[in-house]
Amino acid sequence: MPAAARGGEDAKFDRLVYERVRLGIMSALAVNEQLSFNELKALFDVSDGNLSAHARKLEEAGYIVCSKFFAGRRPNDISQDQQRKLQQDVQHLTDEYIKRIDEALAQKDSEILQV
Repeated sequence: MPAAARGGEDAKFDRLVYERVRLGIMSALAVNEQLSFNELKALFDVSDGNLSAHARKLEEAGYIVCSKFFAGRRPNDISQDQQRKLQQDVQHLTDEYIKRIDEALAQKDSEILQV
């Protein structure tokens, strides 16, 4: 049965985050203060283009903010203030997502116990 026809608990989840690399990016950023593009790329064993496309989709949806800074001609890390703000945002999104998963599991447990 297609997800759209199921409705119910699936409607609570953002389908954009279901993809393995995107969910991985969100999870990795929830537990790390910061990660560079190359660190994320190594974590998920994906190409530059693949990781860039997934990060862009998450950024367009407002889940993450990608920043590219340079010192001279070399890439540089983001500022500590930006890092703290992003970390708080990712933590909030992760907490909300886990809450939705817990609610869906509790509902399923309740349904199973009623049978």
